[in-house]
Amino acid sequence: MEKTLPPIPVKRYFTIGEVGELCGVKPHVLRYWEQEFTQLRPMKRRGNRRYYQHHEVLMIRRIRDLLYDQGFTISGARNKLQELVQGERDRRKAGEVPLEGVEAIEIDQEEFDAAVVEDSPVPSGVQTADLSQLLHLRRELFEIRELLSVGR
Repeated sequence: MEKTLPPIPVKRYFTIGEVGELCGVKPHVLRYWEQEFTQLRPMKRRGNRRYYQHHEVLMIRRIRDLLYDQGFTISGARNKLQELVQGERDRRKAGEVPLEGVEAIEIDQEEFDAAVVEDSPVPSGVQTADLSQLLHLRRELFEIRELLSVGR
């Protein structure tokens, strides 16, 4: 039953129909899962219309994977999901920063800075000092990324 799911668009809220299409699950199944998985709580508006946020769509995909692809029962998937949530909490308490979805970009930071300064037109209203601060900030972000990737 392995089928590739479409990418999740960048939106704040998704209707139950949209989530069904994004996750390969029918709306009545999503309503049932809300009863079985306490972590799944979409916002409800007028007429009890459900609106899901991005993290809930990801959770539904994880639940779907556990049930349909890995063969867990509802009870087993509930326990596994609870373990995953608890593990994430423990990592956050330990000071680890999750970098899920962040892809490593292999680029020389100094070359990048030079290319930005040489090739990019400076937007009107941006002073040279502002550009200097932006480049400094970019350099700091590269350093932070390096520090974070050391522990991976």
